[in-house]
Amino acid sequence: MAKSAYLGLKDFLLFVILCVLAFSSSVSARPATFLQDFRVTWSDSHIRQLDGGRAIQLVLDQNSGCGFASKYQYLFGRVSMKIKLVPGDSAGTVTAFYMNSDTASVRDELDFEFLGNRTGQPYTVQTNVYAHGKGDREQRINLWFDPAAEFHTYSIMWNHHHVVFYVDEIPIRVYKNNEAKGIPYPKFQPMGVYSTLWEADDWATRGGLEKIDWSKAPFYAYYKDFDIEGCPMPGPNNCASNANNWWEGAAYQALSPVEARRYRWVRMNHMIYDYCTDKSRYPVTPPECFAGI
Repeated sequence: MAKSAYLGLKDFLLFVILCVLAFSSSVSARPATFLQDFRVTWSDSHIRQLDGGRAIQLVLDQNSGCGFASKYQYLFGRVSMKIKLVPGDSAGTVTAFYMNSDTASVRDELDFEFLGNRTGQPYTVQTNVYAHGKGDREQRINLWFDPAAEFHTYSIMWNHHHVVFYVDEIPIRVYKNNEAKGIPYPKFQPMGVYSTLWEADDWATRGGLEKIDWSKAPFYAYYKDFDIEGCPMPGPNNCASNANNWWEGAAYQALSPVEARRYRWVRMNHMIYDYCTDKSRYPVTPPECFAGI
């Protein structure tokens, strides 16, 4: 009888452990190899796995750029990667890291786009937010370091309260959920995680004035520490609405005082373009520009 009870308890504990592991896998995928979470979407000959798949190299030459995407879409969570951008004369190149709902007309999208430049000139990162099909919310910041010299971490936090873009854990942009004021917010459509390296010298560097120098090709960008923590879709029906998901916690519903100071420092010292202040495009300031952080 005692032995039977012991076996019953053992089986129950094993069941509990398996349930916990299953739940963890439904909301979390800590730094993984490339093929665990991603697939090549464009020109597999230009994406090379390094270090046993823990890192990859993206290649751009005159034949092609390349791209990859997550195997799943996610509804809320946090995604981050460490990226080392194209070094030297990178004018006309764009390295993009973004989330996209992959829907034709009413798309949601959260963009990092790294705009190359001439040697010695700063890299510019452009962010954009599409919500319910409406985008054109570009902001540009000159990075305060050389992003091609070593890896830096770029992250997107997305929960019911706000979207935050981070560079090395420093917030550079916040898009608040202000649906109560009639401002669209991406919360209904799951989004995949994407990245591309491509040529865009018709607009990327100084509005297209600086063209790509193909004599410097091939161009290389490097990625590692792929980290997606979110609710995969399809997945458990209650995952996205679960208030116990760590990214929905009180600490992540608004910037901390330290984060807010860092955010203001970036905006005051490194922002070079903000659609909110572009009167030629928006004579009436868009309402989300008054939302604050």
